[in-house]
Amino acid sequence: MSKKILVVDDEPAIARLVKMSLAVEGYDVRTATSGFEALEEVAAWHPELIVLDIMMPGMNGYEVCVEIKSKPQTKQIKVVFLTARGNPGDAQQGFTVGGDDYIMKPFDPEELLEKVKSIIGAGD
Repeated sequence: MSKKILVVDDEPAIARLVKMSLAVEGYDVRTATSGFEALEEVAAWHPELIVLDIMMPGMNGYEVCVEIKSKPQTKQIKVVFLTARGNPGDAQQGFTVGGDDYIMKPFDPEELLEKVKSIIGAGD
C-alpha cells in the first residue's frame, strides 16, 4: 500500500508541482488549500506525512502543526514545512512546533523527495 502524503499550500501551482513530484514516486498524494481543509483531510484520511506551507489565510502552517501534534491520534504524523519564509527564526519556530524538516521556496523537487524518503521511506 502506498504511503499517504497531504500537500497543503494556498498556491495551486505549487501544490500541483509537489503532488506530481511525489505521486510519480509511488506516494498516494492529496492536496488541501487551507489549514482548516488540511485538518479535515488529516481526520478523514490519516496521512503519514504533511508537506505544509506556513503563510496561508485563516490558519497558518505553524497553527496547523500545533493542532496535529497536540492530539494523540495525529501526533505521529510527520511534517515538512515548505515555505517562502526564510528568516532564521522561522525555521526554528517550525521545529519548535513539531516540524520534522524545513525547506525554503523556491525549492528543488528532488531535494523534497529525498527528505520525504528519509522521513517516511519509499512511496510503495
